Amino acid sequence: MANQDYKAGDIRVLEGLDAVRKRPGMYIGTTGAKGMHHILWEIIDNSVDEVANGFGDTVKIELLDDNVARVTDNGRGVPVDKHPKLKVSGVEVVFTQLHAGAKFDNDQYSFSGGLHGVGASVTNALSEWLNVEVKRDGNLYRIEFYSPEIGSKIKSGVVKTPLTVVGKTKGTGTIVTFKPDERVFGKEKFDYATVAERMRDVAYLNKGMTIVIDDLRMPLDGGTDRHDVFCYKGGIADYVQYLNEGRTVLYDKPLYVEAKEDKFEVEVAIQHTEAYTENIYSYVNNIPTAEGGTHEVGFKSAVTKVFNDYARKNGILKDKQANLLGEDFREGMVAVITVKMQNVQFEGQTKGKLGNPEVRQKVENLVSEKLAELLLQRGYKATAEKIIAKAMGAAKTREAAKRAKDLSRQQNKLQGLNLVGKLASCSGKNASINELFIVEGDSAGGSAKQARDRFFQAILPLRGKPLNVEKASLEKILANEEFATLISALGTGIDPDFDITSLRYDKVIILADADQDGAHIRALLLTFFFRYMRQLITEGHVYIGMPPLYRLQKKDEILYCYDDAALVEGQKKMGKNALLQRFKGLGEMNPEQLWDTTMDPAKRTLTRVTIDDAAMADKRITILMGDDSNIRKDYIYKYADFNKVDSFKIAGKTDE
Repeated sequence: MANQDYKAGDIRVLEGLDAVRKRPGMYIGTTGAKGMHHILWEIIDNSVDEVANGFGDTVKIELLDDNVARVTDNGRGVPVDKHPKLKVSGVEVVFTQLHAGAKFDNDQYSFSGGLHGVGASVTNALSEWLNVEVKRDGNLYRIEFYSPEIGSKIKSGVVKTPLTVVGKTKGTGTIVTFKPDERVFGKEKFDYATVAERMRDVAYLNKGMTIVIDDLRMPLDGGTDRHDVFCYKGGIADYVQYLNEGRTVLYDKPLYVEAKEDKFEVEVAIQHTEAYTENIYSYVNNIPTAEGGTHEVGFKSAVTKVFNDYARKNGILKDKQANLLGEDFREGMVAVITVKMQNVQFEGQTKGKLGNPEVRQKVENLVSEKLAELLLQRGYKATAEKIIAKAMGAAKTREAAKRAKDLSRQQNKLQGLNLVGKLASCSGKNASINELFIVEGDSAGGSAKQARDRFFQAILPLRGKPLNVEKASLEKILANEEFATLISALGTGIDPDFDITSLRYDKVIILADADQDGAHIRALLLTFFFRYMRQLITEGHVYIGMPPLYRLQKKDEILYCYDDAALVEGQKKMGKNALLQRFKGLGEMNPEQLWDTTMDPAKRTLTRVTIDDAAMADKRITILMGDDSNIRKDYIYKYADFNKVDSFKIAGKTDE
């Protein structure tokens, strides 16, 4: 247990607050909605770390009018005594000094998600104002910061009201209230759904922690009047069941093990489904490690070893039969692995991959021991046998798929036999600048082929809708003409043999009509990329092309509008007599229009596809693309806006 005697002297200062306002992207990545939510996460993470280390049990988040957020915890409270070196209160140090915190050694926190001590100070620097209230020693303390404009410069995180006792109180904890600065984030507003989804994950990862969220904003200020309380006694075992809603599971009760060794903890929850893909979600100190790392490697080795040993000892695998591969046991697996540890080494700036080499063996040993013990307990025999039976079926499918892929490779030696008449390749050989447009239909494909720059732009028309891979085996996917063509065109293969270094195009651009069929095609393609080529998305190679919806013309002046809001502005600019054309599909555009609006790198608009939360993306794909129509209907009724009315004016007339 960390030290209960938490004082300002425990806060180590590495450098002062500097340049956050000037270069916010260095600290939060972007000044858009994602960056604004990031400064909220920084405050929440501090509270979560405090509670997760045993100093409280509840974190509360409130969204208030005027885009203000408040985060409350019942932890120990930020220290209020004076720092021995800086001679100011611990609260002021934490909120005004970069790299200042109690997480640089292991005295105050057994583990923490916030490792660098920049969170609170960065949030303060990028806020119009920020107030901190601390409950300690029976007193309620308050300090106020703001970011005034002095001359032509903004001074960030200035103390407006020094730390003062403003009353008496029971209990302990910290309350942080702040308003993100519109001079940094513009008109962005906190999104309740984004906050709720992240907090649900955090609650699952911290068994028994209570997280309360309230949207107290007025409707005109983006309020939803929603209230959620997340608390899961089953922790990640509950999480796996939540992720598998809408899937057919092989067994009802997830396999769950936990183990501790010194100051290292690991938890694992596993549940298999009848699906064909594996989904493993790993975390370190509550931080998602989307790129995996040594803890995932150790987990996979443990699963392979334990189930092969079980199959041998119980006569399911005979002496002459080879061991099954890890990928066989992981077919249809949904698993969550979380470790809590000290001295974390992440690879890369994004904390996306755990690098500690010693963790692999620790996880493998601990999980192997506990999982083997679990399978021997009463009631788990049937579960183990179902997992092994599925793995044996997966092995047969793997061998069949290998034969199919070998045949495909032989065919592809003939310069891509299955691409003839479909892919209009580019002449340039530099993959770092080449682009592949996946276009809906032959008509749009014809226009795109004429419009493109043949040196670096390739066109692949789709003839009909692709297969829904969420409901298909790998054999069916490889036999599907549309996906076979796409796989051959990209050159990377698919999981588990996916190789990003063989990618022939830096940008893979989905170009579909702005209607229901186009949206469905985009969903089908993105489902395929997420399930079988996820690295394409995580490394930023997948884009959505954004063709215009409208064309306004008045004499020789032409204006393209990409949404209804742009149309309204365009009509104001060009006046009543402007001729309006509504594009119902890409096939209605001639090659010149398609190039000018959608394919010319100097003029076009592309949306890059990203994954902020892989587990939530997996959940949504299962809901929207899976077999359970009732869950899909419930989701649509909950989140779709059925009251939206599209309207635009044509020469003074309003059509709705």
